[in-house]
Amino acid sequence: MAGLLQPVLAGLVTALVGFASSFAVVLAGLRAVGADERQAASGLLALCVSMGLVAIWLGIRHRMPISIAWSTPGAALLVSTGAVEGGFPVAVGAFIVTGLLITVAGLVPAFGRWIAAIPAPVASAMLAGVLFDLCVAPVRALVEVPALAAPIVLTWAVLTRFARRWAVPAALAVAVVAIALTTPTGALHSADLRPAIELTAPAWSAPAMISLALPLFLVTMASQNVPGMAVLAGYGYRPPLRGVLLGTGLATTAGAPIGGHAVNLAAITAALAASPDAHPDPRRRWIASVTAGGGYVVLGLGSGLATAFVLLSPPVLVEAVAGLALLGALAAAIAAAVAEPAGREAAVVTFLVTASGVTVLGVGAAFWGLLVGAAVLLLHRRPAAGPPGDRPADDAAPVAITPRGSAGTS
Repeated sequence: MAGLLQPVLAGLVTALVGFASSFAVVLAGLRAVGADERQAASGLLALCVSMGLVAIWLGIRHRMPISIAWSTPGAALLVSTGAVEGGFPVAVGAFIVTGLLITVAGLVPAFGRWIAAIPAPVASAMLAGVLFDLCVAPVRALVEVPALAAPIVLTWAVLTRFARRWAVPAALAVAVVAIALTTPTGALHSADLRPAIELTAPAWSAPAMISLALPLFLVTMASQNVPGMAVLAGYGYRPPLRGVLLGTGLATTAGAPIGGHAVNLAAITAALAASPDAHPDPRRRWIASVTAGGGYVVLGLGSGLATAFVLLSPPVLVEAVAGLALLGALAAAIAAAVAEPAGREAAVVTFLVTASGVTVLGVGAAFWGLLVGAAVLLLHRRPAAGPPGDRPADDAAPVAITPRGSAGTS
């Protein structure tokens, strides 16, 4: 029994940290693309249940701690993209296409290799541009609602020094207290706190496919699935990528009509279930990821309460908590974007275009950032022929084409 308790506790911690640290990002993203209160709560429930079931299935099948999460950078992308023409049904159509693309990546290895060929500076810079607006929200909150935001930011800052994994959940707890103290009596009682299942008939449009579905797929692959596999490999686990992509892709497709945007491998929280802290015996750590999956399903039942709290708070306060949760991902994305001298200019251009939030021809900034950055990279790329001394020092390093993928918060 003692040997079972340790991985079970590790799994519960994984679920709590993963949920509390980024559910505000998910709700903000769904609301940004047009979901109403019930649709956002339904989307959160769909994500919790689908990723929980996939984690349980993969963990039991492969006896490995394969942690599954929602795409936190993908939710940030929804915030930066904003409302799409056609409303939430069109966004749901984009979610379905994203799930199908992930599934195809599992079925067709060559497709996955094409995605891996996206230059690392451009992919990381696009992710940084997507995250930027949310990550400056804590600054805006300190100016707009200083009395509410200051305790949240201070709690986060102190715990990043002494208990980093609990910094964002603790900041969220302080935010909940602040919201409860400033909310009119009875406001929460009037909200619908029951788990919501709201079906949305999908619709499709070409601009939404280009500005939402494709960037969501790329961000999810580069910032979640790739680093998630790397984390597992670091602890000695090599699950079949095909099975993982098929499972998460099908789960994304199935959960989309209920409002879920994307399910994928966990990145940072993957270490909570795969490390020796989960169990000294690597063969027993799968219990932690399976327990985490069950924990997510249970936490999903509280999606209505979570949504009600978010809607009762000042929008900038929710964005501030989300921004704090994404600071680590932003730092990792920026570091990866400028790591190689040959790709820095392209990375900066990609970041600026993506962070601008511009929409051209109905297509959002993430796509244009990726396109313009790739064009700049090709323009500045020099042929390898000729003596090394003929090229400037910054061009001496070859352009890396294997994305490192910045770890997300889940």
